[in-house]
This record gives sequence, C-alpha cells and structure tokens, in this order.
Amino acid sequence: MLQAKKMSSSDPLKGFTPPLGIVAGGGQFPLLCIKAAKKKGIKTIVVAHKGDTDSAIEAEADKTKWVYLGQLGKLIKTFKKAGVQKVVFAGTITKKNIFKDIRPDFRALNLWRKLDKRLDDAILRAVAKELESEGMEVISATHLLTDLAAPAGILTRRSPSKEEKEDIKFGWEIAKRIGEMDIGQCVVVKDRVVLAVEALEGTDNTIRRGGELGKTGVVVVKICKPNQDHRFDLPSVGIKTIQTMKEVKASVLAIEAGKTLIFDRKAMLELADQAGICVIAVQDKEMEC
Repeated sequence: MLQAKKMSSSDPLKGFTPPLGIVAGGGQFPLLCIKAAKKKGIKTIVVAHKGDTDSAIEAEADKTKWVYLGQLGKLIKTFKKAGVQKVVFAGTITKKNIFKDIRPDFRALNLWRKLDKRLDDAILRAVAKELESEGMEVISATHLLTDLAAPAGILTRRSPSKEEKEDIKFGWEIAKRIGEMDIGQCVVVKDRVVLAVEALEGTDNTIRRGGELGKTGVVVVKICKPNQDHRFDLPSVGIKTIQTMKEVKASVLAIEAGKTLIFDRKAMLELADQAGICVIAVQDKEMEC
C-alpha cells in the first residue's frame, strides 16, 4: 500500500529566490497562495485553467498562462521557460470536465495511457512526477499558508448530540474506506445510513444529494484520504460548504483536524452558528476506539 507523503516541518521556501510555479485550479486557494508568496517576496508564475480558475489572479501574479485541462506540455514549457524550480498545486479542478472540456496534448496523452488507475491522487502524483522529471520540485501549498488547517475540537457554539456523534463515527469509517480507494473525501449519513458518497460530482453536490434523501438533520463527514499525498488535493471547506448545508437543512459538518483546510474561517463559523449547524474537527485517532 502506498504511504502518504508527509508535509515537511521545515520551510522549503526559506531563502527561495527563483519564481514559484503555481498550478491553479478553481476557488480562492490559488489567489491566497499568490498573495502569501508576494508577502514572502517570491515572484509567481501561474498556470491557470480555463473554466476553473478565477481571472482575478492575473492582477496578483507576476505572470499568468491560461491553458485548457490536459495541456500538460504547455504547463511544463511555461514553467521551464520562467526558470521555475519549485511548484505548488492550489485550487480545485471540476472533475466532470475530464469528460467534457479536456484538450490533452501529446505529453498528457502519453501520461494518460500509462495510468492503470485514473483516480484523483493517481493522476496528480503522475503529473507531479512529470514535473520532477524536468527538475522541478513539487511542494505543499500549505508552506505558504500555515494557518488554514482546522484545529481540533468543536468550532461552533452547538455541540453534536449523542445521535450525531454516532453518525460521525459511522460516517468516518465509511469516508476512510472510500478515501482509501481514492474515490472521494466526503460522505453524507443519517441514523447510520449512507445517503451519499462523493465521486466525480464534488462535495457540494454530494451534500445536496444526501440532503434531499435525508430531508433534514443529515451529518456531513469530510476526511483526508488515508494515503493522501499532502502536496495536493487536501480536503477543504468554507462558506460555500455551510451555505450548501443550510440549503438542505444539514445539522453537522465533521472534518479532520490538522488535515482539512478552512477558508474564511471566521465568516464560515458565524454562518454555521446562525444556521444552527455544528462544525467539529476530529482527530483520526479519536475514531479508532
């Protein structure tokens, strides 16, 4: 079994002078990374994905190159030309675009044919190897933003009920199993019944699907995959997560402490409190007993 690549405790960007390459997906994470790099005095070369990445990054990045999903050769050429030595992955890619709006170049096609499993982590690790074969080191974006990881404990005013705690534990085991198979990171449960399992559609749509089936009071569990490569695709939640939960009258969001990124933490938790939603960050060892 593959072992998770651990995040180094040392700062690989300390004293770093060449431009930093950022492979940008959707959401606010790429923009946060660019701004954090600027504070460290590091120039950024961003490869942004059409249809996913926010165009606002162009005003912050030192250079932006737009590509379609699958243009791996263009991505590598852009970084090499700029003298990039270290690369971070930030943001999400709309997974359904794999079947809708992908334009693979020759290098991407060769890589795709070699993959025996076309799952999230497998694809990202393969892309990382391609970059490393060109002399570029892929590092975790969390080295830029060290304060985003969820602290352990109950983060909202409301605590989970006894029944909700049972659902958290039940959902945790299911989520870890699907994570081990590199299928997804999120499950929706109620009364120890699995209502929805995340696959290609993403977390928000998983929550909606599970919420429609459960009607009210569903529990959302989002974890870090057991074999997760921490350089990319760490689970994340934010205001949109709570808004989606509010839509379907979900009651609890359980995330993995220290391994889940929380965006706009203060505003997110305020919204959760207003909606009566409990947000709790749990350590994996707590679920083992």
